[in-house]
Amino acid sequence: MNTRQTAAEVVVVDYGLGNLRSVTRGLERAGATVELSDDPGDFDGVDGIVLPGVGAFSEGMDNAGPFRDALVEQAAAGTPLFGICLGMQMLLTTSEEAEREGQGDVEGLDLIPGKNVRFRGDLKVPHMGWNELDVQRDHPLVDGVASKTPREDGAGGSVDGQYAYFVHSYYAEPDDAEAVVATTDYGTDFASIVANERGNVFGTQFHPEKSGETGLRILRNFVDICVEG
Repeated sequence: MNTRQTAAEVVVVDYGLGNLRSVTRGLERAGATVELSDDPGDFDGVDGIVLPGVGAFSEGMDNAGPFRDALVEQAAAGTPLFGICLGMQMLLTTSEEAEREGQGDVEGLDLIPGKNVRFRGDLKVPHMGWNELDVQRDHPLVDGVASKTPREDGAGGSVDGQYAYFVHSYYAEPDDAEAVVATTDYGTDFASIVANERGNVFGTQFHPEKSGETGLRILRNFVDICVEG
């Protein structure tokens, strides 16, 4: 039985491309009071914002256009902003996906400078299924899950060595290596968790709401960040 008390008021952005039901359920299990919103005016006064997403980068940015200014303003004000899957990619500056589809230079939110790139070579895409997280640096989003295989250098702990559920063909390449919180190996080591320098804007390439106890721990950490922020 989950005895955790509701701790934060969180808005999940409804811009037509999110996996809203499972994200909402996951956040509620993690202790949040959740409001689905298609109105940027609802961001004022909330403890945190979640930007979920499935689908193409250009369509995501088109649909999220009415939210752009409000999301940037909330991030600048220090509000925790959590991007999931496509939502994480939208935190970056741009994506090869738009170029590949002949849609030109589509501008992301640019809250974490960088570019999303497609998996290279003969790798099967999309990368789909369970894969391992390798924590590169401390961040409160990854606290609280004991490492399955503690590292000799003492890094990680938290969700290091745990598994999460992925579905994606593109991945983030932040301009600043310090933006990478965790990586995952799929033919190449790619950023599976990223965060800005301030620490209040972050994202997971995987779906925490579909990642069992590890994902639930991450969502609970997000709720804690919202409360402490």
